[in-house]
Amino acid sequence: MDDAKRAALARAKAALDPLELYPRPVSLRGVRIWVAPWLFRLPWFRRFDGYALHMTVLLRSATLVADPWIVAHELCHVWQMQHHPVRMPLSYLVRGYAGNRYEREARRAADAAYT
Repeated sequence: MDDAKRAALARAKAALDPLELYPRPVSLRGVRIWVAPWLFRLPWFRRFDGYALHMTVLLRSATLVADPWIVAHELCHVWQMQHHPVRMPLSYLVRGYAGNRYEREARRAADAAYT
């Protein structure tokens, strides 16, 4: 992972930590940012600019590495999965995307950090 991606994660962590959403601050250990434009051409992913997996933030383009809101939003999802590794991802299957509490929480966290 290059320095720009490391710095983006560090900035997002610094912005999220004061929110104290969970008992432990988000850990960056093993977390990586990958730019994967091919993924966002697939039907399910077309509507997203970023997507989070347990230890990975996927972004549509390299320019989004410099977008603090999207990096914080996706890192918040990583943080959620660090505390609820099964419940959080499964909630999207049960509750869908729009009304999902974890999605709303990540939006509020990124807003609080950057607006």
